[in-house]
Amino acid sequence: MQSIHFESYGDGDPVMLITGLGGVGRAWGQPVIDRFASKYFTVVPDHPGTGQSPHSPDGYTIDNHAAAMAAVLRQLGVGPAHLVGSSTGGAVAQVMALDHPDVTRSIVLADSWAKPDEYFRHQFAVRRRTLTELGPMAYAEASALFLFGPEHFQDHFSEVQDWIDLAGQADAGIGAQRIDMILAFDESQRLHDIRVPALVVVGDADICTPVPMSEELVRLIPGATLAVLNGGHLIYKERPEAFFEVIDGFLAGLPAL
Repeated sequence: MQSIHFESYGDGDPVMLITGLGGVGRAWGQPVIDRFASKYFTVVPDHPGTGQSPHSPDGYTIDNHAAAMAAVLRQLGVGPAHLVGSSTGGAVAQVMALDHPDVTRSIVLADSWAKPDEYFRHQFAVRRRTLTELGPMAYAEASALFLFGPEHFQDHFSEVQDWIDLAGQADAGIGAQRIDMILAFDESQRLHDIRVPALVVVGDADICTPVPMSEELVRLIPGATLAVLNGGHLIYKERPEAFFEVIDGFLAGLPAL
């Protein structure tokens, strides 16, 4: 397994921010990273195949992603860490909690899912076809409609455009494999084995992974709690202060090691 690129910031209890399908750690945005780094030792990795991590031609699975993220924490010697995973990052955090409990202290699953349903499959089939037939920029432009809430799209379009410009630089072949990766992900039959505290966060206007998918996670993970914020799928971009505050409050309520 090749090592992946990561950056670290701040001091305090360790938190790993695991981004979504695009996979580039800086997609969290510096405002979000700075909020966490003001209180926590914050580790921000690039997924395999994205950003400054090695770009292999194949081999993309959520299990491999989880192993790579766990290896970073073991390399740093800071675990167990609080894992904050957005969307695909939440899928990775689920597997880390199940298969790498030595590096997992708690999990926050933001706008994520336990298993694909027909809506999810259809959405990503269309998005995959856009990517492979029209290219990464068209894919990014279409994806933005699923990822930002309508109000935020209208009121903060320059930010949306910045996201599109970054996402439009992706490799189409790797991107298609990464879509296949999330369509194959289903840990719903194992989530009852998670033994760490879990918070599920979702935007009420999320049409990529709608609220019922987060409610399913809460039903399946023992003791999990749900926080619904006003916004779309990229809730951390739309409501950065509220996103940090609800997670910081959750972490503050955990027992000390």
